Amino acid sequence: MKPGLLNSPGERDLIAHIRARVPAAPAWLTVGIGDDAAVVQPERGALEILTTDALVEDVHFDRRFSSPADIGWKALAVNLSDIAAMGGTPRLALLSLALPVTVEAHEIDSLLDGFLALAGEQDARVTLAGGNITRSPGPLMVDVTVTGFARPRHVLTRGGARPGDDIYVTGAIGAASAGLSWLRAARARGSEATDEGAMAACAARHRRPEPRVRVGALLGRNRAATACMDLSDGLADGVRQIAEASGTGARIDAAALPIPAAALDFFVRDGVDPIRSAVSGGDDYELLFTVPRRFRGRLATVVRQSRGVPITRIGEITREPGGFLLRDGMREPLPDGFVHF
Repeated sequence: MKPGLLNSPGERDLIAHIRARVPAAPAWLTVGIGDDAAVVQPERGALEILTTDALVEDVHFDRRFSSPADIGWKALAVNLSDIAAMGGTPRLALLSLALPVTVEAHEIDSLLDGFLALAGEQDARVTLAGGNITRSPGPLMVDVTVTGFARPRHVLTRGGARPGDDIYVTGAIGAASAGLSWLRAARARGSEATDEGAMAACAARHRRPEPRVRVGALLGRNRAATACMDLSDGLADGVRQIAEASGTGARIDAAALPIPAAALDFFVRDGVDPIRSAVSGGDDYELLFTVPRRFRGRLATVVRQSRGVPITRIGEITREPGGFLLRDGMREPLPDGFVHF
């Protein structure tokens, strides 16, 4: 990419450059990048699912810790995670960039590298159909909209859990929060965090979360789950939101939580409660979902087809309102999750 693309008539040059990098459009995308708006043929017999998330520098990412490619990846990942939580299959994305003058041309290219790398993965297969570019007088902002689809009886929501349903989570929790704290601690010491070892893997979970697109679609198609949401603001927040939306309570078993050993060790060394830190930390982007016991056979099918994504039973939906953590036989209130305001 040539320099000076953020100056007039640089916006048109930048759009042309992005358009040249995007793979050929599928037949259902009638009008794509370059016009005033995209034109899309709807998926026959399906409901449209729409989501949007904006990542703001120094709120959702720190350019000292995340490369432009990491930022591009994460901007798409958090939206794909929302589609997965609804039981949907992603289809197209819109990418809007608010660029400070300090951003260099190669950084924009790198951001696009990360975005397109995830968009091209087997479980994602998202088409970039357009977006917007503008100048930012402040931080870098990356705003992504993703649309997907699901058959009418396959859509998942937060409000379908019933007392007696088992609570499950994909993957692991707490790694992203521990990884970010580890990066910040290294920076405060004036040293660089190494790219090797177990804590580097935790940092990677913060930089490049893995949206559980396949698992979400399978849960919807198999009608295995009664409620589902993604964990952007922490497991405790997710449990509380499903319980409130469903008019129930929830019990989480601390001993069952899938927390990486490296994250547990880091929290202990940092002098904080490792369990409460793991369940309150954000940026996991795992799926939290509920399954009636009579649907365990359906869940077993999901597990077989999930391509190795771990799925762990961590508790049960209760009739008693509210949520609590059961640890060593004692009940504790769930901590708060990440709070934006």
